[in-house]
Amino acid sequence: MSNELVINSTQNGCRIALLKDKSLVEYHQDEDNSQFNVGDIYLGTVNKVVQGLNAAFININYEKDAFLHYHDLGPRYRSLTKFTQFVKTKKNATSKLDRFKIEPEIDKLGNVTQVLSKNQHVLVQVVKEPISTKGPRLSCELSLAGRYLILVPFANTVSISKKIFKNDERKRLSRLISSIKPTNFGVIIRTVAEGKEVAELDNDLRNLVKTWDECVKNLKHAKPGQKVIGEMGKASSLLRDVLNESFDTIAIDDKEIFDEVRAYTKSIAPDKEKIVKLYNGKSKIFENFGIEKQIKSAFGQSVSLRGGGYLIIEHTEALHVIDVNSGNKSNKETNQETTALSVNMEAAREVARQLRLRDMGGIIVVDFIDMKKAENKKLVFELMKKEMSSDRSKNTVLPLTKFGLMQITRQRVRPEMNITTREVCPTCQGSGKISASILVSDQIETHLDYLLSKQNEKSISIVLHPFLYSYFAKGMMSMRFKWFLKYFRWVKLIPDSSLAISEYKFLNKEKEEIAL
Repeated sequence: MSNELVINSTQNGCRIALLKDKSLVEYHQDEDNSQFNVGDIYLGTVNKVVQGLNAAFININYEKDAFLHYHDLGPRYRSLTKFTQFVKTKKNATSKLDRFKIEPEIDKLGNVTQVLSKNQHVLVQVVKEPISTKGPRLSCELSLAGRYLILVPFANTVSISKKIFKNDERKRLSRLISSIKPTNFGVIIRTVAEGKEVAELDNDLRNLVKTWDECVKNLKHAKPGQKVIGEMGKASSLLRDVLNESFDTIAIDDKEIFDEVRAYTKSIAPDKEKIVKLYNGKSKIFENFGIEKQIKSAFGQSVSLRGGGYLIIEHTEALHVIDVNSGNKSNKETNQETTALSVNMEAAREVARQLRLRDMGGIIVVDFIDMKKAENKKLVFELMKKEMSSDRSKNTVLPLTKFGLMQITRQRVRPEMNITTREVCPTCQGSGKISASILVSDQIETHLDYLLSKQNEKSISIVLHPFLYSYFAKGMMSMRFKWFLKYFRWVKLIPDSSLAISEYKFLNKEKEEIAL
């Protein structure tokens, strides 16, 4: 099984695609101006305390106040508040906690009015990004995530991932981390730490302590509502969480992002540095890896299955509904039960992929094709659990009901990825009537003649559909060669399958689009 990470630089940031055996399983858009990412730490101000909700609304300079529930304050809230005040008021404040006196834990069943008051400053961390009309959700249980470990200030416990099953390995990791962790810091050992040497774990821990030092340094001069420390970019955080031995390619088309990712890869997995490659191909990077086509086909309301069935995906405010249909698969099996099982097994794999790909969260109801045999229902349930086990978001899968419905809950921490795959016709602009599409080649030649003859453009590139590219570029005496003989200038043609057949763009020598 091969994993590939492909990063495409855009004007507003970058697009990140994770491929598993050439199939797209995760897609992210990382915008430069994106704020309030999961993991960001802010110095917030309490705007309102609502006793009825047992929560407070915190100002962190978002258009809507962020939400902080009493249960998200964490048991060590008093220690955090005391340390924040100490750092803000003392010039010689240090980030070390070995001499810091930990305060008693707050009451688990207490009320928010007992610990928070209006205009109070509090250090908070984003645990859920703004979604729809809601502001970010916050927590005061600060944690700094690394490759193998998670550092938790004001705690002394060492916790180990439940996915590490071997008792000897759990004891080894617990003993090892307990001996090297700083005083008054807790550590959560991640699943990928299994089998790692002390040097790797120690290096990861040191990097997390450096991040905490930077956080405290920024806190000294931070103003209310200001970000104290931010989570790393989506590309690096994705690498931190998923990079393993099965990765064979990390392709990037931007030098700056390439240098950043290569440096980070070298720091967390030196043996994987060589798989980070700068893409210099002629075609666009997403075109070259076949990602553009997968994006267009995977984000529609209807998703086709390879065996002939298809899914219908509907989104509502309360939940997501997925309907499984057999399509023309019904003609290929011997009986109805076999057909239903075959389609449902294939649909289960695709549903798990779609949830991860679209980052769908909350409640998901899947309407599988009805099956009579209990063992077949169990097979579908077990397969779904297996496919969902590789999902990094927390999830719960329930067995099929007697009506053939499966209920899934999936942690929702950021807005769902939604890409519009239905396009307004570029020729008719949605009116339903178009001029003959065969005339598009004549339109291109007319615009080209104007730009080269009348506007005297020195260098021109045309981005167009691959069919049009072949029409203009193929053959000994191609249309493009005839243009060269006529205008004495070579026109560069760039195929782009994301364009409709009647769409095209003219670019100048600075690669800026020419308005026509």
